[in-house]
Amino acid sequence: MEYGLAIENAPGSIPGGTGVLLLHPSIGETDRIDTDFLKTDTDHFLVISTRTTAREVDQKLEYYDVDESRAVILDALSVERGYSRRESDRVHYVSSPDDLDGIVDRTDEFLNKHDGKCRLSLDSVTELAYYADVDGAYEASDKLLKLLVENDAVGLFHLSKEVHEQETIERFRERFDAVVELGVDECITVDF
Repeated sequence: MEYGLAIENAPGSIPGGTGVLLLHPSIGETDRIDTDFLKTDTDHFLVISTRTTAREVDQKLEYYDVDESRAVILDALSVERGYSRRESDRVHYVSSPDDLDGIVDRTDEFLNKHDGKCRLSLDSVTELAYYADVDGAYEASDKLLKLLVENDAVGLFHLSKEVHEQETIERFRERFDAVVELGVDECITVDF
């Protein structure tokens, strides 16, 4: 299955099973790239949020005019921070961003439950590494990438360039099928 792709300088489409690494500066404006990725040529999408709450994800989707009826949100932050939460058909929770098995299991459930073109966004791998460790974040990303292949889905994985050592960035870069790099000047370069 082919998926349309609305990222500047990138190919017009990517095959199912593709994982895209979004490398960005800490202050980089990734919301536009993320929401354009999610709303283009998709039936259902999962936002795995380790950096913001489900409420903030909803606000972002609404602001960028993304069809929220297609969205499922996995909030990894609210439980750990003690925020109020209400599980529903489209909002789920894991205990914290270091609940890597929970994140992978919930993603597997989402992909098995939904037919058609499915996408996921993990915002962010950097937070997984912060709460768990780099090896744990890498292993969880690897498991998620394998789920994309098994389910003919595609995914966008956020990683901050300024937080990690170059060796770590290269390790992740090599694992992904494609890399989109956002510069401080908002310039986008791609490696597909």
